[in-house]
Amino acid sequence: MAALTVTLPLLWVALASFKSPAQLNDPGLVIFNPNLANWARVLEAGILESAGRSAMVAAVTVAISVVAGSMGAYAISAYKAGGSATRFGILAAQVLPPAVLVFPFLTMAYALRLDTTYVPVIFAHLSFVLPVITWFLIGFFDAVPRSLEEQARVDGFSRFAAFRLVVLPQVLPGIGAAAIFGFTLSWNDMFYGLILAPTQETILPVAIAAFNTFRGVELGAMSAAIIIAVVPVVIASFFIQRRLVQGISGGAVKF
Repeated sequence: MAALTVTLPLLWVALASFKSPAQLNDPGLVIFNPNLANWARVLEAGILESAGRSAMVAAVTVAISVVAGSMGAYAISAYKAGGSATRFGILAAQVLPPAVLVFPFLTMAYALRLDTTYVPVIFAHLSFVLPVITWFLIGFFDAVPRSLEEQARVDGFSRFAAFRLVVLPQVLPGIGAAAIFGFTLSWNDMFYGLILAPTQETILPVAIAAFNTFRGVELGAMSAAIIIAVVPVVIASFFIQRRLVQGISGGAVKF
């Protein structure tokens, strides 16, 4: 039942991407002559270029978040940095509506003349990806025995070397899971991309929304674009599924 709940909407969208406008009027139509007009429309609209821009923004956001978040999570877990309130206070920004944060980002982008770049979008995405990844990784560092680091220090490792060579490899499954989760958050965001990204070079969610025109929704073309948006996340999850499951299980021990 759970599998049907997840796969049926995706199957419907996939079928819709091969239907003509007349066939789309019959949602229950399963057997039909498929055509590639919607896919041609999507490619002409530059969806692949928009997907590449979204992938670049998400990859940079996740890379920064994983590096900074792993060190922050380690400090909170091992040295109780900021006290116990920090563990949950780190997610305080998540309760703020994006509209509260977007104006400062927009003002700084114009002041620094970065409004024609993706730097403001990346910083905006960091505002919600970095705290989540940091919070996610705290539980994994909690699960690493402190004796491993202590033994490394006795053997002559510096504190950073012990973290990098001994502790960090123990939480790689968690880092993989956090990276996939953070990539998905950034990849799916439309609000910040709509306001902060260069107008002439939109990211993928904004490009998909553009198929909702004044003439109505181009449902077939939008369905094809949605499939393009879903495929990278599915492929990434497939290749990292073993570590993803291990990561989620490891995090559950402490949460």
